[in-house]
Amino acid sequence: MKRAAILTLTALSLTAIGLADIASAGERTLMGAIAYRRAQTVPWHGNYYESAWGMPVALVVPPTAEYQSHYGWGVGGYRVTPIYHQFQRGYPGPGYYDRTRFLPTPAWPSDTDQFGVYYVRGPW
Repeated sequence: MKRAAILTLTALSLTAIGLADIASAGERTLMGAIAYRRAQTVPWHGNYYESAWGMPVALVVPPTAEYQSHYGWGVGGYRVTPIYHQFQRGYPGPGYYDRTRFLPTPAWPSDTDQFGVYYVRGPW
């Protein structure tokens, strides 16, 4: 009786660990498939660059993070959107960004997107 309970507990533990491993990368989930397709067509950055760097900055978050919060000033200034982009394991290196394509942070920003820092999920 005790042996059966231990074997059942061990089997359930291994199953839970396996499911957590699949969900951590997000590659084989529905959200992961949607994020992959969306990331192929939309750039990871917005219209603004971070003032200290002179280009958009990627803030790397864990791969299990699926949503981000955007805060704006005024009525209806809070929204939640999915994080679509994820670094690939074979990162090719830094890219070249033409600073003239981006806007600087305004003197009085009205939204957190105007700071030039954008969420990107990590691959690990």
